[in-house]
Amino acid sequence: MRFEALDGLSLGLGESPVWDDRRGLVFLCDIPTGRLLAIRLGEGLVREWVLGTNVCSLGLCESGRLIVSLARELIVFDPDTGSRETLARLENELGTNRLNDGKVGPDGAFWVGTMDQRAERQAVCSLYRIGPDGRMVAKKDGLFISNGLAWSPDGRTMYHSDSGGKWIERHAFDPATGGIGEGLRIAEPGEAEGRPDGGTTDIEGNYWSAGVSAGCLNHYAPEGRLIGKYALPAPSPTMPCFCGTDLKTLLVTSHRYLSPEVLDRYPLAGSVFLTPSPVAGTPAHRMKGF
Repeated sequence: MRFEALDGLSLGLGESPVWDDRRGLVFLCDIPTGRLLAIRLGEGLVREWVLGTNVCSLGLCESGRLIVSLARELIVFDPDTGSRETLARLENELGTNRLNDGKVGPDGAFWVGTMDQRAERQAVCSLYRIGPDGRMVAKKDGLFISNGLAWSPDGRTMYHSDSGGKWIERHAFDPATGGIGEGLRIAEPGEAEGRPDGGTTDIEGNYWSAGVSAGCLNHYAPEGRLIGKYALPAPSPTMPCFCGTDLKTLLVTSHRYLSPEVLDRYPLAGSVFLTPSPVAGTPAHRMKGF
């Protein structure tokens, strides 16, 4: 696959792209600048909103609004009117933790984890499920950097990674209740292989993981076998997303948190990359009740 950078768009830490099939837009965020952005394929950036704090991840709602995780707050945001309302706040975690990767699951709830922002990270973070009542129910704990959420096409398998622990796990998932089974560790990619960041799944049930430390996308079979590895023109991809009307355009965000020497070698770091995909992606889910 040959990845091309989207013209005129460079982000500090691009994350959480999601395809909105109703609007024909990709929504994504630039975490450090607190911006939510909308991209139209073939056109580029069409709109942006500054939400005043870190924008860490997002998902679609049934109403057309968005569920957005800020540093320690979850809001429901209407990109058509700019209105916002608080749904939940992160409590009972260290003040140095913030919300991180999040997605709407097949159960119609928003799943989001936390990360330890300290230089010397500890396994003090969790993965939460948030339903329409706004309650944050912890589903996993003992994490460094919760990441990589994605679900199989039938909604019965959840993938989840820890960028600090450098592992990817698979869980049995109940799309009716949001219940998860014990985690089965399917891969442990290190720095050279591509430490796992954001992830997504294709319609064939395989898992795609951004290898943020190795400038690649890793393509895994459900049992964890590596079936493909694709290089990007930046060393720091953060999250893949299938988009377009046929879900056969692969979009990948990246970051610029690199040394000056590395940035000189890779000026496209922080870009949003696009390429045709040989396989379609799994459609995004929408949050119920909003």
